[in-house]
Amino acid sequence: MSISFTIELSDQDIERLSAAAKTKPVVADKATIEATTAAASKLIDDASRGEVPGFIAERLHKLDKMIAMIRDEGWALEEVDAQRVLSALTYFVDPDDIIADDVPVIGFLDDAIMIEIRARELEPELIAYDEFCAFRHDEAVQRGLDPAKVGRAEWLAERRSELHDRMRRWHARDYGEGYGDSSGYKAKTTYVGNAWRPSLFRTT
Repeated sequence: MSISFTIELSDQDIERLSAAAKTKPVVADKATIEATTAAASKLIDDASRGEVPGFIAERLHKLDKMIAMIRDEGWALEEVDAQRVLSALTYFVDPDDIIADDVPVIGFLDDAIMIEIRARELEPELIAYDEFCAFRHDEAVQRGLDPAKVGRAEWLAERRSELHDRMRRWHARDYGEGYGDSSGYKAKTTYVGNAWRPSLFRTT
């Protein structure tokens, strides 16, 4: 018989956890990108083999999207933006995180919490990326192309630039350490389920 319980974290709790998990600034070079995304991807690999508890598996699509933002050639994050995403992912690289992963079941509790916190911190990026994936999907279909093979097509450049600019404005004006509502742009998901992105999850 399973046991269900809810953990509610206040803004102060989230700030303390986030501060405790802060890492040094990272350089968005090829070696760092490969090492960081590979380490973060291990959680998803483990989940595919049934080696992580349900509460972490339920959150892995958010982690997968963070990894995809770095790996997606078409999204083409500039270095300052890539550094922000990589910094969020470095928590999952450290074997000595808040709760050691080899502690049965609860060893992944901090990972689940940090996925939620990092997703909140990266909300402008995640929303913008969802919109980009939907745009790329629709445009590619109209052009008779495979969205997975368009790379950095010229017809993506204008929309990508608009979305990159918008997510930076959100950070500068409303976000800081927490996403604000004064912009009038409420958190939402616009991602189209069948819109391609370099996901680590198998699709049929």
